[in-house]
Amino acid sequence: MKTITVPALTEQLDTVLEFVQGELDQINCSTKICNQIAIAVEEIFVNIAHYAYRPDVGDATIRCQVSTQGQPQITIEFLDSGKPYDPLKNDEPDTTLPAEERRIGGLGIFMVKRLMDTVQYEYRDGKNILTLQKLV
Repeated sequence: MKTITVPALTEQLDTVLEFVQGELDQINCSTKICNQIAIAVEEIFVNIAHYAYRPDVGDATIRCQVSTQGQPQITIEFLDSGKPYDPLKNDEPDTTLPAEERRIGGLGIFMVKRLMDTVQYEYRDGKNILTLQKLV
């Protein structure tokens, strides 16, 4: 599994996206799948940058592994030492309501859950660990 650690700042988003894309370049991943993964990675990393350490700044570690056993799959783990927070526990937004009537928040993780095949959270050893998996 390859790893990158960067300050959890939105200015580091391009570095994170390039890191993940570099792993996807190892396999024949469609543009559609690459774009879905990029959207999910952006959403998770930006949330870490905005909320994990607020008002301070800490590091975010991204681990990425491409498996070519059977159907190719990518696993991306986001680790931070910020406040414990499980985004999967939030109620899903009511997308049937008009935008102005919806409560604020939750749409990003809702989208990530729709784009990825599995999304899992755990808090271990003082770290938030969010794992995304996608068949590619």
